[in-house]
Amino acid sequence: MELLGSPLPTLYTHPGSTPAKFLPPISTAPSSKNGFPSSPLPQSLSHPWVPRATNLTIGPSSKSSQGLTPSEALPPISSRAAPFTRYTPGDWHRSNLTNSKASETSRRNAELLTADTSRLIQDKYQETRKTQVKTTKKLGERVNDIKFWKSQLRQELDKMIGENNALTDVTKRLERALAKTEAPLQVTQECLLHREKRVGIDLVCDDVEKQLLVEADVIRSCQERMRRYLDQAEARLTSNRMAQHEVERDLANKQVAHCIDDQCHQLRNTSDGISYYQGVERVDATISVPESWAKFTDKNILRSQSERAASAQLRDNIENLLVVTANEMRRQFSCVNVAFTHRIAETAEAKRRIQDHLGKTLQEIFQLKRTMEAIRKAIRDKGRPLKVAQTRLDKRTRRPSMELCWDTAHLRLVSEVCEMEETLQSLQQRLGDAEDTLQRLVHAKSVLEHDLAVKANSLFIDQEKCMGMRKAFPSTVRLLGYV
Repeated sequence: MELLGSPLPTLYTHPGSTPAKFLPPISTAPSSKNGFPSSPLPQSLSHPWVPRATNLTIGPSSKSSQGLTPSEALPPISSRAAPFTRYTPGDWHRSNLTNSKASETSRRNAELLTADTSRLIQDKYQETRKTQVKTTKKLGERVNDIKFWKSQLRQELDKMIGENNALTDVTKRLERALAKTEAPLQVTQECLLHREKRVGIDLVCDDVEKQLLVEADVIRSCQERMRRYLDQAEARLTSNRMAQHEVERDLANKQVAHCIDDQCHQLRNTSDGISYYQGVERVDATISVPESWAKFTDKNILRSQSERAASAQLRDNIENLLVVTANEMRRQFSCVNVAFTHRIAETAEAKRRIQDHLGKTLQEIFQLKRTMEAIRKAIRDKGRPLKVAQTRLDKRTRRPSMELCWDTAHLRLVSEVCEMEETLQSLQQRLGDAEDTLQRLVHAKSVLEHDLAVKANSLFIDQEKCMGMRKAFPSTVRLLGYV
């Protein structure tokens, strides 16, 4: 089905096909008032003046019209019953009246729209101007807030940097002071090691050794406290740097925000660089509100202040520690030196007494040797008289018969021999006693000489080796870590 006046589709005929009739016989086809088929046509418009157009039924379906020529599809115009009339005069008058009323309504609406639009434009201009002024004022207040917090952050950052520098200086002093304690500790340990080389009875746990052990404990205790405070200082520096980093980052963000907001505050309708950014008002990239924003910066400042207070307290503790440890080590150093002085004096006195005893012993040995020599000479001197007396007795035993008389001479010879033998026996006894005494003196001399060597060795160790190393002790300036 096609509308009237639309182009007809092109139909092609095929040779050899039998044409079919397109229209039914006149006797059976329904007729209309105008001679067109009576099929109803749809109404296209709602206006009363729009005519009703009808569609012509060209024929049955396209399948039944295949193979027909255009001349055969529709009858010629001359064969139509009467010409088709589209509109009536009433339709024409109604159309003109409707168009006039519609034009007047459109003009009246346009006039109202123009007046309302003018008022709307003026109102919106004033509203836009007030909004822009308020926004500019808020931006100015925001810029002032950022400037205030920037100044607070910058002041806190300067203080934190100064505190970090001061803590770093104190830490370096503590490191130097800790390094300076190694030399006194090494001297103490070497003194203990040297005193282990004492021999004999002098290898005694005297007051010097006790004071040396105490000195080693004092130095190690000072080193341990220094290392502990050094670790605390390192941890504190780390915490301070973290707080400083937060303040620096916050300050850098504030500077960027201040630059951006200041630029926004300076922008005007006549400024360069302004442009449209469609949909930017729907982008919500904010992560804070004014309360949380100010609280964040205040929290950073409070944290930095807390870290600075703890750092200052730690610096004071380190200063006190350096003074206390320097005093403790120097006081114990003096105690050890005093103990060494007393011990050296005691050893020197003992050595002097031993030398005196050794001299007397040597003198006594010399005298005893002379006595022994005199005894031996006396024994030798008694040999010949004894020989004479015994020879006389022997010869008188060869007297004949009654001449063997126990006379006075014989009695005297016997008495002389007995006396001389008793004298020799007594001299031999004395010589033996003298030899025993000499052995004891020689042994005493050996003991005294050994003891003298021991005392000399101890005196050399304490006076030369130990006190030689302990002549110099780190100064108070060095123990406080200034150099």
